[in-house]
Amino acid sequence: MLQVAVDPGKVPALVFERSPGYWQTVGRRFMRDRVAIGAAVVVTILLILAVFGPWLVPSDPYASSMMKRLKPIGFEGHPLGTDELGRDMLSRLMVGARLSLFMGITPVILAFVVGSLIGITAGYAGGTLNTVMMRTIDVFYAFPSVLLAIALSGALGAGITNSLISLTIVFIPPIARVAESVTTQIRGRDFVDAARASGANAFTIVRVHVLGNVLGPIFVYATSLIAVAMILASGLSFLGLGVKPPEPEWGLMLNTLRTAIYVQPWIAALPGVMIFITSIAFNLLADGLRSAMEIKQ
Repeated sequence: MLQVAVDPGKVPALVFERSPGYWQTVGRRFMRDRVAIGAAVVVTILLILAVFGPWLVPSDPYASSMMKRLKPIGFEGHPLGTDELGRDMLSRLMVGARLSLFMGITPVILAFVVGSLIGITAGYAGGTLNTVMMRTIDVFYAFPSVLLAIALSGALGAGITNSLISLTIVFIPPIARVAESVTTQIRGRDFVDAARASGANAFTIVRVHVLGNVLGPIFVYATSLIAVAMILASGLSFLGLGVKPPEPEWGLMLNTLRTAIYVQPWIAALPGVMIFITSIAFNLLADGLRSAMEIKQ
């Protein structure tokens, strides 16, 4: 940006101001979005609970007492009541954030790496390789994500590891599809053609010119999948295919508390409320990132 600095008695001087970069502009746009900032605060609090929850809990989340089972919210020493075994609900919800977020974020990260690799390779190569790879990926779209996750977990067996594998396989196809679409658009840009004409090999072009332009949109899309991953992971735990007792995980807690819904409905609903709040926070955060990155040139 060019400005003219006028000082009486002197020759006007030209002052050049540096225009803000792309990521600086994205940061400014994101900071102006109050909804996205609120979602980021909620996500940050949940991550703090996931990391430091075991040291912040008011009582032992595994200590049971049949004399205190299904106590209401506000019971002495238990602000959020107790579960069907008399364990403190507040402590179990805080500690459960670790497993719940782990089951939601880890498969998305793994799918982001594998799906991006497949999509970028197919998008840049084009031709027959693109057709073979993407038609193979399209086979997974014939199955709803929920049914595919249940089928894979049922075939592999219950447990955290098998649930992670199942959810990762579920999220690879959509991420690969987005990566392929974005890479196909970038491949036809002038700067890619110029790099190819200068003699740069395919690996150098992808590393220098393609990755920087496609990873942002893929990352934003992957962020929106975290909420879906958490819901699917909770569903698997609810069906007995995910985390096993007595580990505190929100989906598993919903399963174990379902018989108490007529006795203490508010207690039984607390894990579902946490899943809902977390899902909404990640969705709003992803929407805020998407809006901030959609800068018209």
